[in-house]
Amino acid sequence: MESMTPEQQADLHMARKRYQAAIQAYSQLQPKTAEIWNKLGIANQQMLIMDEARRCYEASLKLNPKNPDVLNNLGSLYYNFKDYGLAERYYRKALKFSPKSSLIYKNLGTALLAEDKLKKGWECYQTAMKLDPLIFERTSQYKVGGPTPSQKRGAMNYFLAVSYLRIGNVDRAVDYLRMAIDQGYTDRKKVMGDKEFAVLRGQPAFEQLLIEQRAQ
Repeated sequence: MESMTPEQQADLHMARKRYQAAIQAYSQLQPKTAEIWNKLGIANQQMLIMDEARRCYEASLKLNPKNPDVLNNLGSLYYNFKDYGLAERYYRKALKFSPKSSLIYKNLGTALLAEDKLKKGWECYQTAMKLDPLIFERTSQYKVGGPTPSQKRGAMNYFLAVSYLRIGNVDRAVDYLRMAIDQGYTDRKKVMGDKEFAVLRGQPAFEQLLIEQRAQ
């Protein structure tokens, strides 16, 4: 079995979430390619060393300005800074170079929700799920997703319930609908009057949800 290269050893640290070790290993690599700078940025971002992560992403973009993964990662960085408008711009720029990326559409949708652009955010979520029905269950080693602010989670979960319903995943739709109700975005009466959820009538999981809500 051949020994690993220094970059492969650094990648192994990343895969095992040993981010400090990964930073040390990537930092020693010369010359640094756009991909190495990107990996360094991700490792620093995972360690919450945000200014250094930004410096690494920007160094990567100087070498390859059209890399959608780096643009996405910069978007996630600015999202964490709560600069949602700038995050949106980076996500949109990333989509120009990777127009079928479910992850970037997911991240853009989350940024739009944070900006109170609920309809546009939902449309991005729907597009993300059409491209990859499991996108909200996946994580990626070299691409970064953004968390959803707590005050927006109810809206996000409601839109996810609708999106899962539209692709026929009833169980996941009910799971997200339950979370949306628990987070105060909607309630049993509104759900009962929502045409989107009419097809769930008679489904055991949905009827159980209604029983639970009546009992509260």
